[in-house]
Amino acid sequence: MVERRAFLQAALAALASAVSTAGFAQKGSGKDVAGSAETPFSRDTVVQEAAERSKKPFDPPDSVLREPFASMKFEDYLGIRLERGAGIWSGERRGFELEPLLRGPVFSTRVELSLVEDGHEKKPSVSSERFQFLLRDNSIPKTDVGFSGFRVLRARDEGDPAEVALFQGASFFHARAPDQTSGVSARGLSIRTADPRGEEFPLFRKFWVERPALGDNALVIHSLLDSPSVVGAYRFTLRASEATIIDTELALFPRADLDHIGLASLSGASLFTPLDHRRVDDIRPAVADMGGLQVLTESGEWLWRPISNRAELQVSAFMDNSPKGFGFLQRQRDIAAFQDDLQHFERRPSLWIEPLDDWGKGTVQLIEIPSESEINQNIIAYWRPETVLRPKEGGYRFAYRQFWCWEPPARPPLAHVSESRVGHGPAPKSRLFLVAFSGDVLGDPERAKAIEPKPIATPGVVRVLHKFPNPQRKTHRVLLELDPGGETHSELRLALYAGDEQISETWLYRWTS
Repeated sequence: MVERRAFLQAALAALASAVSTAGFAQKGSGKDVAGSAETPFSRDTVVQEAAERSKKPFDPPDSVLREPFASMKFEDYLGIRLERGAGIWSGERRGFELEPLLRGPVFSTRVELSLVEDGHEKKPSVSSERFQFLLRDNSIPKTDVGFSGFRVLRARDEGDPAEVALFQGASFFHARAPDQTSGVSARGLSIRTADPRGEEFPLFRKFWVERPALGDNALVIHSLLDSPSVVGAYRFTLRASEATIIDTELALFPRADLDHIGLASLSGASLFTPLDHRRVDDIRPAVADMGGLQVLTESGEWLWRPISNRAELQVSAFMDNSPKGFGFLQRQRDIAAFQDDLQHFERRPSLWIEPLDDWGKGTVQLIEIPSESEINQNIIAYWRPETVLRPKEGGYRFAYRQFWCWEPPARPPLAHVSESRVGHGPAPKSRLFLVAFSGDVLGDPERAKAIEPKPIATPGVVRVLHKFPNPQRKTHRVLLELDPGGETHSELRLALYAGDEQISETWLYRWTS
């Protein structure tokens, strides 16, 4: 079950950095629609279809491939290339272009794709003459294989358009800011992730993309999500600038009681970091899409939880009542932290989530899954509502904003954790932790003398061995020793205080033997 999720995530991650594309229309036309009937479309169209579909049993979309795609090698699939200038809206100065993606190995499920113009949807047709197949025998398949998703490109003043988002594979999608590489992914919905009852993978089966106005900086994408347990109507509003912002509005119509779903689900890969490097023989000091999970609670507390590639499945839950935000952040922006000139983990996007309505009681759930490959997105986080979603008229509405960015818009007005490391301690079972805090609040030499780290371990005993304030660098490093006794795990907590005032975010970590 976990292996199935890891495989799907691995395939998505592997394709994300080198995914192939396909095109619409007739060769040489430069247009995006090849003679199709128009059907009225409004924002309510998807909601109404989701509500009606939820009253019927789940009917999976077509996933049977015909030759030559059925036996095509994955590397050949990656060799499919769209002709230059053949993307939807290419050369029209609309700010965005679309590149549909063909079905093929791994991505065999058919996805319906329509364009929306002037209140009508248009069903495009596919012409194999619009893309190039680099097969071993140089053949060009003459078959309508259909779509598996699409890329969103942002037009640039100079050079070719740059990818800002990709929707492909189940309900997965990802985005990036300028000059970033692909990393963290998002999901439309998670259902029973790492649950003993087995995970369910919803899928986006239809997309409607509104044609943007000339020079517009907003692209509106509608989607229908479907699975045996639920149907969803989604509306994504994408804006691309220094960060790529995606506002997500959704209406869920359960077919059955949903007691374990994940809203604003995000996932990334972590093979090893300075907190779990002892099991890996690698020239690089770290291999991870992100450094940790940041949570801003309703009460205003900033939590930082570094992530790890665990020896066994680990599930952590952070209870709250409608959090102000959470996300996976990549805080290491120096190539020296990874020493990887090919993958450039220091250029992976941070993904920050801000709810746009009241989510009520629930938990920010963090799942860490053992992985032996750096392409497996084995770290997952999402909001799990406390309320069970049951079938009802009108469904359930949620909204949130995603920031795919270099730095999130909301940052602690406190010292933040810039590094976490672990190693063996002086006693046979003890462990040493080095936690480094950085921030302007640490730059006052007089105040630095009064700063006290306050650690807590449950269970076990933890004490501060050394503290290393450096006002000139605006850092404060803390060396801790954990004595777990006979325990196999311990929940650690650390924050910096000046008197009774907490002046740092709260560092959390789960140690396991």
